[in-house]
Amino acid sequence: MTNNTVSSTARVLGAALRALLVLTLVCGVVYPLAVTGAAQALFSDQANGSEIKDKKGQVVGSSLIGQRYDLPPQKGEESPSPDLKWFQPRPSNGLGTNSVNTQYDLLLSGATNRSGDNEELIRWVKEARAAVAEDNSTATYKVNPTDIPPDAVTSSGSGLDPHISPAYAKLQIHRVAEKNGLDVRKVEDLVADHTTGRLLGFLGEPRVNVLELNTALRDLTR
Repeated sequence: MTNNTVSSTARVLGAALRALLVLTLVCGVVYPLAVTGAAQALFSDQANGSEIKDKKGQVVGSSLIGQRYDLPPQKGEESPSPDLKWFQPRPSNGLGTNSVNTQYDLLLSGATNRSGDNEELIRWVKEARAAVAEDNSTATYKVNPTDIPPDAVTSSGSGLDPHISPAYAKLQIHRVAEKNGLDVRKVEDLVADHTTGRLLGFLGEPRVNVLELNTALRDLTR
C-alpha cells in the first residue's frame, strides 16, 4: 500500500515536472521568440519604440511620446520657461521628477480631470492664451488671442500627446524663424513637410509631430 502510494506520488510529480518544463520552454522561450521575430519582421519600427533619429543617426526620442522644450530653470522659478527657439508642444505636466532614481525622468500620464466650467481650468486657459500670444508675437507679426487654437492652451487626455495641430504649428512659425535667424518661408516649408493628413483621408485630424519637426529644425540650423 505504501509502495503504491509512493509510486503514484512519484508519477504525479514526474508528470508535473515534465509539464512545467514543456510550458516553460513553450511560453518562456518559443512563444516570446516567435512574437519578437514576427514583430521585428513585420513592424520593426513600432517594435523598437517608434524611434526618431537625427541626421547623424542618433536617437532623440519616440514619435509616440511628447517632449518639453524648456530653458534651464532659474533660481526661485516655479516652473521653467519655454525655450522659444523651438516649436512648443501642447501644455503638459506629464514630465515629472523621479525621486527614486535621479538619473532618469519619470513620465506621469494623466489629464486635469476638471470640468469645462471649473474656475481653475478657466484661469489656466486664459493665462496660457495670454502667454501664447505674447511668446509668438514678433516685431513684424502679432498674434491675435482669438486666433489661438484650443490645443495651444489645453493638454491632451494623457498629457503626453506628441502632436499639435497645423494651426498651432503655423502660429509659431514667425517666432521660430526670428529666434533661429531663418527665413519665414523656409520654416513654413518645414512645417508643411512635417504635417500629416487624416488617416486614409477621413480618419482623425491633420497633425504635426513636434519632436520630428524640432529634429528637422535642429538639422537645418546646424
